[in-house]
Amino acid sequence: MINKMTEKQTGQGRDQDKARSEHMVHELVQRIDSHPGDADAYYELATVLVDLNSFAQAEELLMKALGLFAAQPVAVEKLHYGLGNVYYAAQDYTKAIAEFDQLGAQLKGAGYLMMAQSYMASGDHKRALVFGLTALGSQPKDVATLQVVAENLLALGNMAQAAQYYDQVLALDDHNGRANFDRGLVAMVQGEDYGPYFKAAKSLDPRYFEKGQKKLADIERFIQTQKNETKE
Repeated sequence: MINKMTEKQTGQGRDQDKARSEHMVHELVQRIDSHPGDADAYYELATVLVDLNSFAQAEELLMKALGLFAAQPVAVEKLHYGLGNVYYAAQDYTKAIAEFDQLGAQLKGAGYLMMAQSYMASGDHKRALVFGLTALGSQPKDVATLQVVAENLLALGNMAQAAQYYDQVLALDDHNGRANFDRGLVAMVQGEDYGPYFKAAKSLDPRYFEKGQKKLADIERFIQTQKNETKE
């Protein structure tokens, strides 16, 4: 009964979000009609269309805007960043990377971070790590960038380094459930006390905690295998 009620509430929440987004689309279309020289309105409308999973419409809108504002370098850069986000959301990572790769100084750090996330999403953790570290050069205290670096180090099995970056994430954002869970995995592999991390993760982000149980089982198997090999 509780699960059904929760599903119903979640469904209602989604419907409300969709209604809000559709209302915003209407408002932003009117804003563009009355102020056609407002590049930010195109960017914001594309962002809302992505929220509605209308990726083709968002792409078409931003391509049109790039033509309209071709003489405005600052606007063009932001629109390319927006287009990269459209492709990223649509899981077309090759196109996303191509957009983020051409960003200038104004959005370079954000672009490198999104390139890291794009490579990570396509399973190329080595390249993702390179771009994550590059992004970190211009935004060393950015939680999202530190977390991307930590997650790719974890994926590559560099546990000691991953621990250092997760610790930096948690020092800046101790309510980060995902980072707490992953830091717990690292602690488990390194033979450290992992209980407090998992306890925090379960409380702060129960969905990620449940989703991470397969990863947890894989780590436990890995540790057991290593123990057996040591005995032999």
